[in-house]
Amino acid sequence: MTAAQLERLHEHCQRLRLFQSRDRLEALLQDASTREWNYADFLEAVLSEEVASKTEKHVAMRTSLARFPFVKTLEAFDFSYQPALDKKQVQALATCRFVETGENVILLGPPGVGKTHLAVGLGLKAIAHGYRVLFTTAATLISTLTKAMAEGRLEEKLKGYTVPRLLILDEIGYLPIDRLGANLFFQLISRRYERGPVILTSNQSFANWGEIFGDRVIATAILDRLLHHGITVTIRGDSYRLKEKIRAGLLKGTEATT
Repeated sequence: MTAAQLERLHEHCQRLRLFQSRDRLEALLQDASTREWNYADFLEAVLSEEVASKTEKHVAMRTSLARFPFVKTLEAFDFSYQPALDKKQVQALATCRFVETGENVILLGPPGVGKTHLAVGLGLKAIAHGYRVLFTTAATLISTLTKAMAEGRLEEKLKGYTVPRLLILDEIGYLPIDRLGANLFFQLISRRYERGPVILTSNQSFANWGEIFGDRVIATAILDRLLHHGITVTIRGDSYRLKEKIRAGLLKGTEATT
């Protein structure tokens, strides 16, 4: 191949935005010559690398847009420390069929047992499957919607939380929610009902949600929509954050989650 031909191929790759192929072209041509690839083998190698590169970039972009507080995979979750957790249930959720079927996932358990880690891990799996994901805490969500309502932009903000295929709402029940916040939360859940699934984490049992939202009627309406197509994962165990103190005997397991 002449230098002029190679330059034209680089230009074609540039125009078609095949950046991985452009950067790897000479190496791939050398591999084709050394291994005596036929045309089909060479084309498969070029396209495979291009698809892998674009997929990696798309995943990185969607991960950034998701606004996770940290990036922790399900593979990094220490199931041995939470033996009561149904690992098979989590592995089934990792297939992201729940996203496809529109089922909500509610993760319940005391502070520090890994609810947020699981939520983020499932969110990363959804991104790898090509879904758009958004993460927020309950406090941030309600603060944002309250401010938007005061500024006359509530519809715009509700749409922003409705568009992502999967929405993750973290820390339900850690802070009290006033009547306005409860109504705004209900509006969002109603918008997403049977349209897009939600992953929620909470340190409170469903029986206490009336107190969280300050209104048992609203709490019941929210739970009705969440649980109609919902999967509940309950974690009963010790706090990861305090496990070293527990192992050292400075705390008992029950003390770590009270």
